[in-house]
Amino acid sequence: MIESIFNSTAATDTTLSLSHALITLAIAIVLGAIISFTYMKTQPAYSQSFTLTMMILPAIVAIIILLIGSNIARAFSLAGAFSIIRFRSAPGDSKDISYVLFSMAAGLSAGVGAFGYAVLFTVVLCVLMYVLKVIKFGMRKDSQKTLKVTIPENLGYEEAFDEVFRQHSVAYELRKVKTTELGSLYELVYAVNLGPATNQKDFLDAIRTRNGNLDITLTMNPAMQEY
Repeated sequence: MIESIFNSTAATDTTLSLSHALITLAIAIVLGAIISFTYMKTQPAYSQSFTLTMMILPAIVAIIILLIGSNIARAFSLAGAFSIIRFRSAPGDSKDISYVLFSMAAGLSAGVGAFGYAVLFTVVLCVLMYVLKVIKFGMRKDSQKTLKVTIPENLGYEEAFDEVFRQHSVAYELRKVKTTELGSLYELVYAVNLGPATNQKDFLDAIRTRNGNLDITLTMNPAMQEY
């Protein structure tokens, strides 16, 4: 019985019928809902647009696979049509990319008719992602962030905040120096690692005192930040 579910003849059947298309579409939508729900539970901050994308992406991929079938000419035609599409979005987290690939794989499995494997792989990977989130796998004790500091031109930027970094036990690396306000100000971009004992407010106050109360920006998620 179990083998019949995973070795379905629908995976090798090249004829497209209405009932088979509806079943495939329904399974793809359910898998997308499971993946989207798992993403919302494992991601502390998420956008509605991305969760909706996770919901419909498996169905879209499944529809494409159903339309292509085993027709090579149709496959090349669809590849040419999709090659003219340009996607423009802000840089995302690597976890978001893995969820996109996950959703595409689920839609691909449903599209070729491997419904049992599609459900199995989706459930296993969703459980795995949730468990990794609960146990905080790979999370560092220190927190890496991006620090932008504006300083006046008369303050040397090479060692401007070395003493502050040492006092607050902050590891740092100067990534970028840029002039602003017609060269009267400098904008420094640091990659900093804040330890668990570092008080962020005291740290920023010390920098604010040193740079004359000019602009300071501490980015919590440097992966989303463009230098």
